[in-house]
Amino acid sequence: MASPVRLGAVRYLNAKPLYYKLSEFAPDVAVSMEVPSRLADQLAAGELDVALIPSVEYLRGASRGYEILPGFAIAARGPVRSVKLFSRVPLGRIDRLALDAGSRTSQALAQVWLDARHGVRPGVIEELPLGVSALESTADAVLVIGDRAMKVPDEPFHEVVDLAEAWRGLTGLPFVFALWVVRAGADLGDLPAALERSRAEGLAHADELARIHGPRLGLDFRTCYDYLTRVLSYDLGEPELAGLKRFAHMAARLGLAPEGVNLVFHRPRDLATRR
Repeated sequence: MASPVRLGAVRYLNAKPLYYKLSEFAPDVAVSMEVPSRLADQLAAGELDVALIPSVEYLRGASRGYEILPGFAIAARGPVRSVKLFSRVPLGRIDRLALDAGSRTSQALAQVWLDARHGVRPGVIEELPLGVSALESTADAVLVIGDRAMKVPDEPFHEVVDLAEAWRGLTGLPFVFALWVVRAGADLGDLPAALERSRAEGLAHADELARIHGPRLGLDFRTCYDYLTRVLSYDLGEPELAGLKRFAHMAARLGLAPEGVNLVFHRPRDLATRR
């Protein structure tokens, strides 16, 4: 009997539509949940066959033969609400920057944007550990991602920046936060079709997801529903690819990603062998 495909996903609200009822559509797939940064480590270690990982980790892992599952992403074409930079000082004076340990793409985005928009390269960069509140950090500025970013109050801070909105203002392009990335040599079988069905069903049932998960996050139904259906984009289309390529170039200039990475897309094995 063939081994089940090992898939890693995140529990954040923004990912829920991508694996909605996946256990029904792909019952043989072994699903595990972790924060994005740890999923990237598990994929690199060969412990997963496909994972929803930070887009910068695809760039960093391209030399391992990583492939992007085409058409899927967690992206934003405007304010995203769940990736924010909270600064106690004017942005041009940030010297000590604390970065949420949960997502390395957002860590890189914060540095890319600060450099491009404000000419700032912080002298001290440290991690904000998982479970530690932004309010507990004494850094000049703190990056917070995921569900908890939507609960940090703005009032104690001098400036609060939604980094997806800031990226759009800088480049005019969407920002791609995460991708389904496939380990080199992995055979996903029918999983891509199951993931397409999950995404379609998840978006069709966004009201259900909002009712279930909104109260846990302290979000009202409308805010939660809009977040899933209007704030986020789950497609990897031409605008998103253009944004990803721009980010790759800018991250490489700061040494945050390798130079000259090409985007390589996964093909089912039977199609690949026909070429």
